[in-house]
Amino acid sequence: MLSVKTELLEALRLALEDLLPGAGAKAAFESPKVAAHGDLATTAAMQLAKPLKLNPRQLAENLRTSLLATLPYQTWVAALDIAGPGFINIKLKPAAKQQVVRSVLAQTSAYGRQADSGKRMLVEFVSANPTGPLHVGHGRQAALGDALCKLFASQGWQVYREFYYNDAGVQIGTLATSTQLRAQGFKPGDACWPTDPVNPVSKNFYNGEYIADIAADFLAQKSVKSDDREFTASGDVEDLESIREFAVAYLRHEQDLDLQAFAVKFDNYYLESSLYTSGKVDAAVARLQAAGKTYEQDGALWLKSTDYGDDKDRVMRKGDGSYTYFVPDVAYHITKWERGFQKVINIQGTDHHGTIARVRAGLQAADVGIPLGFPDYVLHTMVRVVRGGEEVKISKRAGSYVTLRDLIEWTSKDAVRFFLLSRKPDTEYTFDVDLAVAKNNDNPVYYVQYAHARICSVLAAWGGDTATLGQVDLTQLDSPAALSLMLLLAKYPEMLTAATDGLAPHDVTFYLRELAACYHSYYDAERILVNDEVLKLARLALVAATAQVLHNGLAVLGVSAPQKM
Repeated sequence: MLSVKTELLEALRLALEDLLPGAGAKAAFESPKVAAHGDLATTAAMQLAKPLKLNPRQLAENLRTSLLATLPYQTWVAALDIAGPGFINIKLKPAAKQQVVRSVLAQTSAYGRQADSGKRMLVEFVSANPTGPLHVGHGRQAALGDALCKLFASQGWQVYREFYYNDAGVQIGTLATSTQLRAQGFKPGDACWPTDPVNPVSKNFYNGEYIADIAADFLAQKSVKSDDREFTASGDVEDLESIREFAVAYLRHEQDLDLQAFAVKFDNYYLESSLYTSGKVDAAVARLQAAGKTYEQDGALWLKSTDYGDDKDRVMRKGDGSYTYFVPDVAYHITKWERGFQKVINIQGTDHHGTIARVRAGLQAADVGIPLGFPDYVLHTMVRVVRGGEEVKISKRAGSYVTLRDLIEWTSKDAVRFFLLSRKPDTEYTFDVDLAVAKNNDNPVYYVQYAHARICSVLAAWGGDTATLGQVDLTQLDSPAALSLMLLLAKYPEMLTAATDGLAPHDVTFYLRELAACYHSYYDAERILVNDEVLKLARLALVAATAQVLHNGLAVLGVSAPQKM
């Protein structure tokens, strides 16, 4: 139906251009708020009434007459009705809606996808420092980031996935010291815990049992390998640098196992420490100073971030010579731009909200051609986990929080992905473990997957070649249930585009639930394997197209489409 809509939109554009040169840009369709009013609607008459100095309803009548004289409207439109002050509601002929079945069956997995645009983008997500297992909040990031990558890829973007982390900061030093004490035989609660006898300032030691596991493997002189590093332990408890290197590699390996269980892969791992060793941080600061966007005050170096909309200027370099945490972020994003990424999205927790204005201010002040609003941010809240009606906060693996792997082991990769994507990222979300494993219609991922499996069961019972269904006679698909299902199938490409533009993968989950409900209603309303061969093949073509769109949508979320359940 996409080609049908394109023809109708072009005819509308030409008609508006005839009424007023330049008005063709206002050609657009929307969905009527009440389904009974029509399949498409346009408000163009109301928009043009004032510049043309005409009554909007009369203008709508004139436009209606013009449109009905065109071939596309004669071919595909059953009725054009004027409503209210000048709405034009369009009711399509069944033949127009039936076109979507052929489109889906012809394009299969490409349905809804756009051609490669050649545009490059980078999505940075998860980006957890290697100080412990990935928690459920990281899981929400992983689901969001991977789904956004798949969405943009569907719209023709060349997408690059990046994981950014610090392997040499204060947290890593605390990790090394915590591991060293465990290797020396100490544990949380001992006199030296949580205060490091060498560095009393460091009090936030890591208490999870995974630290004991790292220490044991370090003493055993084991080797560990992750996607971006490999290290063999020296076994010397006095060798703090070896402990640090081993602990980082060990936990990066653990994170890789979490990501593998979640089926998430990255193209690159970028180290914050490399920004310092390569001189990129110093270069970024020098660029800002040369541009006259900094000043010295109270022994610190400040960025004039208020020049770019920030609520106050920000300290860049403290009196002790160390940089504040947003400075390497500015340097890092300059490298993203210099690497040729026209669009960049960062997936981060809502606690990072305060950094957005200062990072963008730094990028504008650097004056390297970066556009306003670069990069885009998607901020997410944390996730509460409920099991047996009670909140779960403790993990055997991590000690103080539920890990991503815990959640996958309790439920499934598919359930975790679908559930974590089923709400807007910035809304609070409670993950109900019991619901995620329930095999009923209350479980949204089960409901959607069951619709796909149900169709596969029908197709298997038929036993024919689904490749032949793209050419069957569809004229008998004219019942209200069939027309509703076809109209919803036709909305899939537009939904994908809107979800991409709005950075809203939750829109895909909403659509899939609606499509599953529409299919279940159709299945209950009309028997598919009827004796009438022509009608049977038409209905089989419709449900095969529905299965394909369910499969395509689930693939965007990284969720499987099982053939049996």
